[in-house]
Amino acid sequence: MKLAAFRKLVNAEFGARLEHATPANVREFLDQMDGDLLPDAISSRIILDEPCSSYEEVIRDFFAQILEMPSEEAIVALWTLSFYLAFSAIESQYADRFAPLFQEMD
Repeated sequence: MKLAAFRKLVNAEFGARLEHATPANVREFLDQMDGDLLPDAISSRIILDEPCSSYEEVIRDFFAQILEMPSEEAIVALWTLSFYLAFSAIESQYADRFAPLFQEMD
């Protein structure tokens, strides 16, 4: 997917400054991108070199493949991964913060 088209999708979903992004709608958006919005957008899926014997090998393989992708596809892939990880961390912080409230309900 070209960066300009991806930018339009992101801005339409979350606003120009991503002001409408939340952990829940980020997850929904990325799931939708993976399934419906971008079925053929990334011409080459990343296929991990199996068998990897460690998480470290998986990470090395992933980033080596990203370096071989066309620039705009690599940017989209890395941006979506970063976006997901950042909002997952926020979601985890919320879960930790509100866990005591839900323990009282058990």
